[in-house]
Amino acid sequence: MRLVENFFDKLRPSFEKGGKYEKFYALYEAADTFLLTPPDKTKNNVHVADSLDFKRTMIMVAWALIPCVFFAMYNSGYQANLILDSQNLEAVGWRAEIMRFIGLSFNPDSHVSNMFYGLLFFLPAYIVTMTVGGLWEALFAATRGHEINEGFVVSGLLFPLTLPPTIPLWQIAVGISFGVVIGKEVFGGTGKNIFNPALTARVFLFFAYPAQISGDAVWTAVDGYTGATALSELVTGGISALSTNWSDAFWGFIPGSMGETSTIACLIGAVVLIGSGIGSWRIMLSCLIGMICMSMLLNSVGSETNPMMNVPWTWHLVLGSFAFATVFMATDPVSATQTTTGKWVYGFLIGCLGLLIRAINPAYPEGWMLAILFMNAFAPLIDWFVLNSNVKRRSRRVS
Repeated sequence: MRLVENFFDKLRPSFEKGGKYEKFYALYEAADTFLLTPPDKTKNNVHVADSLDFKRTMIMVAWALIPCVFFAMYNSGYQANLILDSQNLEAVGWRAEIMRFIGLSFNPDSHVSNMFYGLLFFLPAYIVTMTVGGLWEALFAATRGHEINEGFVVSGLLFPLTLPPTIPLWQIAVGISFGVVIGKEVFGGTGKNIFNPALTARVFLFFAYPAQISGDAVWTAVDGYTGATALSELVTGGISALSTNWSDAFWGFIPGSMGETSTIACLIGAVVLIGSGIGSWRIMLSCLIGMICMSMLLNSVGSETNPMMNVPWTWHLVLGSFAFATVFMATDPVSATQTTTGKWVYGFLIGCLGLLIRAINPAYPEGWMLAILFMNAFAPLIDWFVLNSNVKRRSRRVS
């Protein structure tokens, strides 16, 4: 480690102001602080000590996402191998050639085969996201003359987890470009954006390229096979039409977006975020309460033509992206509300609005992403009302 530190110390003058590579200081600083402790440190005791700086916060969120990442790889491979085995189909494409080259069969009972085959779907999406998004981050950092923020490490990990395994890589590049530039950088960069960048990228792809990110055939990573997600089955026939049971849906062994199917993986991430003080348990709990209340309200109304209005909240909990959106998207510390009361209101409205979109609009059964973006826009207004209410209450108490 001392050799690495000496290496960066020798390079520093060339990248600092007046150096030969001054314009590329953001790239140097990103590599230096990622591998080593920043050179500028407080040495006296006049400041409040806190072990959770911005970098550690982002790294902790990335750690919380690890269960979803591993399950994304395993389930993507498992669903593909399951279809190949049950339908007696032959795997094609460069991923299949790699599998054959290393001697792995397409066997759903093989954990190694499932994990490695799924890795071949997730890893390219992640590499494209980090490469293209990282280039945009570096470009804006160099233009503005500041360091590259670690916030993109989380956005770059969240975005591919929200995608189906078969989405074209060029669309991933377009989507993350839109999310970083329009969703964050036009507002001034990390900490100034009002919308979640990963969600902005995901919603852009949904409306720009609906054929690749919605429908039936995209969710299973097998060419020539048309499957159906559990949500699409609910839309057409309700619970009786589901081809899965609640337990499999809870664990995540169903077709869907790569990192959003496993409720248990999201719950593990929630424990990490809440235990570390990074994720707001108030937002998570109020999202759940809002979803349950709206579900029970729609169940009481019922419908003979819309099966989604008759689905109980226990199924909404484990199907689609509710758990993932509640734990990792709604709790974004930048785009969410900041006041304690505001967090309760913010989360409750996300739960209500998300389920309302899912149940009332069968054409868009995955409503949590739109609900969160909608409430991102209203988060400052919610905080404003909470703060003004507090000011008025204290004024009355003093008078």
